[in-house]
Amino acid sequence: MKALQISLIIKRLVIGLIGCHAITSCTLIPDLKIPSSPTSSRFPLSRETAAASSEISWKQVFKEPRLVRLINISLANNRDLRVAMLRVEQARAQYRIERSELLPNVLQTTENNRIRQSGRISNSSQFKLSIPSYEIDLFGRIRSLSAKAQEEYFAQVEYQRAAQVSLIAEVATQYYTVRQFDEFIANTKLTLSAVEESYRLNDSIFKAGGLLELDLRSSEAQVLRAKANLIAYQRQREQAENALVLVMGQPMPSNLPAAKSLADAPVKAISAGVPSELLQSRPDILAAERVLRAANADIGAARAAFFPSISLTASAGTTSTELSSLFSGGSSVWSFAPQITVPIFTGGRNQANLDTAQIRTRIEVANYEKTIQVAFREVADALATQNASKQQISTLDSLVATQQRRYDLANVANQQGASSYLNVVTAQQDLFTAQQELIGARYDAVTARIKLYQSIGGGWK
Repeated sequence: MKALQISLIIKRLVIGLIGCHAITSCTLIPDLKIPSSPTSSRFPLSRETAAASSEISWKQVFKEPRLVRLINISLANNRDLRVAMLRVEQARAQYRIERSELLPNVLQTTENNRIRQSGRISNSSQFKLSIPSYEIDLFGRIRSLSAKAQEEYFAQVEYQRAAQVSLIAEVATQYYTVRQFDEFIANTKLTLSAVEESYRLNDSIFKAGGLLELDLRSSEAQVLRAKANLIAYQRQREQAENALVLVMGQPMPSNLPAAKSLADAPVKAISAGVPSELLQSRPDILAAERVLRAANADIGAARAAFFPSISLTASAGTTSTELSSLFSGGSSVWSFAPQITVPIFTGGRNQANLDTAQIRTRIEVANYEKTIQVAFREVADALATQNASKQQISTLDSLVATQQRRYDLANVANQQGASSYLNVVTAQQDLFTAQQELIGARYDAVTARIKLYQSIGGGWK
């Protein structure tokens, strides 16, 4: 019963301390004015005025079954994303640690001592519930640190979201990079087959005395150039797949759905909206704002260090020379020791800490504004590439058709003896270059849509 009474005493003391804390505590965190956006009110080359793209699931943007499968694998296995998720948990735990300082710790101590002195043996027993040094947060130092930890936790949540959006975009980009080299290789093989057939024909004509060796060697050079291109593209394709496997976090599965061509790549073209929407949707901007708020909360903690601090130590228990009478009447003991600490001279440390916190806040303001500027540029670049790639694809389609016609005419003229074989070689090389450029333009169009998805803080759910 005595132990129960002591527990009730401590419980009432704790409740009283918490109530006192809630009534008297304040913070010295200054009001924070978030800077306005240091960018234009609209994106160049964009006529859109609204967008909900940040709320769109990534599966509504990337619809190719093969790519969807790879993205799902990456979300489950990518190590960078796993680290980002663990950092969120770490920040959450740190916030709980800081917040726990607002409440007193209650400890139980039981002691049994047996002492021999001058030939006599004495016994003593003690049971005690105590509150170690507990700071009453009158000026909000602990609350400021708790607010800082909370904002840092929220920032890590946004960093994790940014990591997920970036991972999805990177997987999609690497996947279509592999597809680009697949198409480069396919087109190079077709060209190699054509120039090898031409070389065999020219070799037969040369052996029959109907062709100059210069033309034969020109034809042979075409074959060797095509083979060299094929080797280079195959190497680059392997490297691109290695990069894809790295971000996936596991080997490439063998039972994937069939791949689509770049011309038919089902990547949704989403709206860029207006720049102000980036402030509410792009995770790195939201994270920068949280970091700014955390730095501002640090000012409150630094300001509180200039004011007195009050610490309390309290205990209640029983003591007796006999264990059997430990909880009998007249054995209770208690102590209550408030301590006030007033900073008189700190060698300039408190002022230096305050200056540091204020400077850090100004630094984070600049970082926040720079993050917005970078986001604006990335969206503008993606829009520029997206608009230019449409025109480039149309132009290159016409160029490929023209170069194909030129190559056919050069072949006919050469076979009729009306033109040098050098014209065939030149026409074939120009046709191959135009075909590869068209593949590259289709790749640019796809990756521009991917980049726009990422730049507006695209859907990540």
